[in-house]
Amino acid sequence: MTAEAQAPADGAAIPIPIAVDGAPMRVVNAAADTVLLVALLGELGVVSLNVISRSVFDTGFLWTDEIAKLALSTLAFIGGAAAYGRSHHTAVRSVLNLLPPSPRRFCEAAAELLVLLLAVVIGANSVLLLQTRWTELTPILEMPAAWIAAPLTASMALLAIHAAHRLLRYGIATAMAVAVPLLLCLTAAAMTRGAWLPLMAGDAAITIALILFLVAILGGLPVGFGLLLATTNYLWLSDTVPLIALPQNMVDGTGNFVLLALPFFILAGLIMERGGISLRLVRFVRALVGHLRGGLLQVMVVSMYLVSGLSGSKTADVAAVGSVMRDMLERERYGISEGAAVLAASAAMGETVPPSIAMLVLGSITTISIGALFIGGLIPAAVIAVCLMALILVRARRSTALRGQRAPLGVLLRSGAGAILPLAMPVLLFAGILFGVATPTEVSSFAVIYGLILACAVYREFDLRIFVRTIIDGAVLAGMVLFILAAASGFSWTLTVANLPQRLVELLNGIDSSATLFLLGSIVLLIVVGSLLEGLPALIILAPLLIPIAGQIGLSELHYGIVLLIAMGIGAFLPPVGVGFYVACAIMRTDIERASLAMIPYLLVLIVGLLIVAFVPWFTLFLPTFCGFVG
Repeated sequence: MTAEAQAPADGAAIPIPIAVDGAPMRVVNAAADTVLLVALLGELGVVSLNVISRSVFDTGFLWTDEIAKLALSTLAFIGGAAAYGRSHHTAVRSVLNLLPPSPRRFCEAAAELLVLLLAVVIGANSVLLLQTRWTELTPILEMPAAWIAAPLTASMALLAIHAAHRLLRYGIATAMAVAVPLLLCLTAAAMTRGAWLPLMAGDAAITIALILFLVAILGGLPVGFGLLLATTNYLWLSDTVPLIALPQNMVDGTGNFVLLALPFFILAGLIMERGGISLRLVRFVRALVGHLRGGLLQVMVVSMYLVSGLSGSKTADVAAVGSVMRDMLERERYGISEGAAVLAASAAMGETVPPSIAMLVLGSITTISIGALFIGGLIPAAVIAVCLMALILVRARRSTALRGQRAPLGVLLRSGAGAILPLAMPVLLFAGILFGVATPTEVSSFAVIYGLILACAVYREFDLRIFVRTIIDGAVLAGMVLFILAAASGFSWTLTVANLPQRLVELLNGIDSSATLFLLGSIVLLIVVGSLLEGLPALIILAPLLIPIAGQIGLSELHYGIVLLIAMGIGAFLPPVGVGFYVACAIMRTDIERASLAMIPYLLVLIVGLLIVAFVPWFTLFLPTFCGFVG
């Protein structure tokens, strides 16, 4: 599959052609793809070998943690730059789409220029970071610690090349019209810094940084780069910490071993989508529940629940189920707009079905156990799925929709037999985590290997070309998410330096520490911000600030984390701004306006289901307590 043909990964992209014309850019992209291919396959082999060695010989490799940090750094920064070159980075387009063509083009070119400037500034400071870490050695392999930071420097160079090339595609005149005023303003600000710097004391620096962040992302700057812009701006305006702190926090933000599960699960999702695994699951679900009133819509809800347990990526889930269900809905004369609404609502529900990328991210940036999140999310997702299915049943009765025919026993048995191997994947995932056979990271590596065995050897859907393309695509998509994580790490550190967490605590004390008000306020905040920031960045920014507060007022952090995940998922699929909703409409090939109207009742039911989960903690805590994750 060519890069141009792919849908953006969990977000909307700046809609200009991918800059791959010309031999120099093809060489640059091929080099980046090769590095990513080696990094992801190499780390997959190392992690799998470690699990086998520990299971068979009762000994593990201590150096895998250091290799993991190097691989994660490579995937995050080289993959993040490659994702930018492919227009995969999340950007808010709702405001830009309202502008006439000329101002919109100017804003898009300005976004490319800002990426270029950020690459230069961060790249220069990352060189200083390399110099400070060159004499440091890792404890096991005794390699220079600078090696782990080196991909950031290479990434900034790659980003600068892509940004400059994309900027020039708007034409020299447009590029100059954008660059000259901005550079003049920056020069004037630098020359007069001594005069205005005292004015930045107190809240002025962080206020300007946050305003700049909002303006930049509404102007089309991808969210990850908006985070970097705000952090850079704050460090320069406040003059309290050197700019080297930003690349340092970015590198440290990718150093968590558990984050390695993220690229593995994304890769497993792509393998599932392209390897025929999701198709067999949908066939089985249709034979199982397709006879219910509103049958194919019921099939979609159940399929999304099951597929979410194999993938982790909402884009992969939507593409895997939507592409299969679309033709079925058209053949049986269901409303495609209704199908898009159910698909989007089901994807929002699936945020707490493990292995969710959002769960992995939440566990990596907070103290909540990923295993507890995996187990705790099953029943809440099922509660919301039941609510959605009940609504489908009611609407089907009112519209006198026909039910499908109950599948004959032979068809049910055949489709069930075809789904046995795909359904074995989540069983292996849970068994590995529950019985302590392997960590979520190690289990995710075997999910990839298991999926490859099914796609290559059993279903024979993969040849060498598809295999290589899938690995590279998985690395690029993972790089986009990891890059946002790295950028958010620096931004979160900035918020902490500016004492925003303490102010949230003070605000909470101002409402008498009401758990009910705090829950409701958090839900509204995550839905609104999640719709603007594509969900995951909102979680990255807000969860480390909100979850400790939840613990202080007596809420279970695990339960509160699940509530945040569901609220974030609703925001990501909230029309008309949630980018996940646009992905669902694109997959189903329907008008956004009609799908938005069809989405209203499903959105209301999603919120009702979320409130049930929020105010009945038993749904979240029963399984983790039963399995020993909660004392």
